[in-house]
Amino acid sequence: MGILEKIDLTQRLSREEETVQLAVLQNRMLELRLACGGMLGDGRLGPPVLVMFEGWDASGKGGAIKRLVSPLDPRHVRVAQFAAPTPDEKRHHFLIRFNNALPGWGGMAVFDRTWYGRVLVERVEEFARKEQWQRAYSEITNFERGLADEGTVILKFWMHISLEEQLKRFERRRQDPLRQWKLTEEDWRNRERHDDYLAAVEEMLKRTDHKDAPWIPIAGESKRHARVEVLKHTVKAIEDGMTKWGLDLPNPIQKVG
Repeated sequence: MGILEKIDLTQRLSREEETVQLAVLQNRMLELRLACGGMLGDGRLGPPVLVMFEGWDASGKGGAIKRLVSPLDPRHVRVAQFAAPTPDEKRHHFLIRFNNALPGWGGMAVFDRTWYGRVLVERVEEFARKEQWQRAYSEITNFERGLADEGTVILKFWMHISLEEQLKRFERRRQDPLRQWKLTEEDWRNRERHDDYLAAVEEMLKRTDHKDAPWIPIAGESKRHARVEVLKHTVKAIEDGMTKWGLDLPNPIQKVG
């Protein structure tokens, strides 16, 4: 049985449960970001936080990112989206184009799509030679270990949904004039090559899962459940990172009004 087959897609949250849990978790995210940024507590900077999202098309990455960063001041978090590399970027090592978006101490970055494109779309669509994407597994793992050694808290989310749920979301997008732009011919083509992508995802999850940056599969069939799970994992990882580097966790602050 593959890794993805083990994910329980039946997990659900009611709207009321999501509302309550999001409120608590988002408030904690705000507290932690202010503390890591030196704006709450003794002024020391917390570890860099890098949150990366991969997943199937229409798996809820955008909605999860929105709930993750919405309580934060836009000046305190960077959201970066990565599409296909430009002609100039292709002239360099594939990891270089991500460097400028990486967070430093006291900073936080959220990547919508990541360097894992090397072993996913670039592998399946043959944009990279076999020796290139085969070599990328160790290159990526070593790169992440180096970031972690320097203090970076790394979260890698794989947003997982069934083929049936994906088709329902595609159809809803096609019928909604305000969301049609999110559905492209490439999405349909990727769906037709699902088996090839599935094989690539399974190998990626197995070969790039390590203690400094383990993969966190998120059951995305219920968007409410997925959004809460992403926040839970992120809050816990930041708290663990602060503790590891000897920083005091902020006490929960009761909102006024």
